[in-house]
This record gives sequence, structure tokens and C-alpha cells, in this order.
Amino acid sequence: MTLKRGDTDTAIDALQEILRSDNPPAADAYYLLGNAFRKKGDWQNALNNYQEAIALDASGPATAARAMLMDILNFYHKDMFNQ
Repeated sequence: MTLKRGDTDTAIDALQEILRSDNPPAADAYYLLGNAFRKKGDWQNALNNYQEAIALDASGPATAARAMLMDILNFYHKDMFNQ
């Protein structure tokens, strides 16, 4: 897949096309789309897609991915702000 090769834009386009044509949408596609956005540093779209995947399959890998991303975003190191 193009995501593993680092071509996130192509992966995003392909996954969005899959989601537009897939009835019902697949949790895996939302999870992979979240990964693609995360690799681009687009945290909000990553979280949104992980949440969509969780809504479809709460026991899938998106639950752990969302928790990990939230931990990263919520990280606070007080010493870094006292310089």
C-alpha cells in the first residue's frame, strides 16, 4: 500500500474513495485513514477517523491508536515551559 511507502496523499485519496463507495463503511478503512492523517501530522483528522472506526468496531485497533494519540497530544512537561 502507498501508506507504507510514505505516499500519504495518495493513500488518503484512495481510502476516501473506498469510503465513498463502500456500503456500509469499513472500520479498517477509517483506521487506515486515521493512520495516514497521523503520519502527515494532521491530528484532528486522524482523531476524527479513529473515532469513526471506533463507532463501527470498538474492539478494533483504532481504540488503541486514538488513546495513544491522545496521550501524545495531552503530554505536558512543565520544565519545557520554564526555560
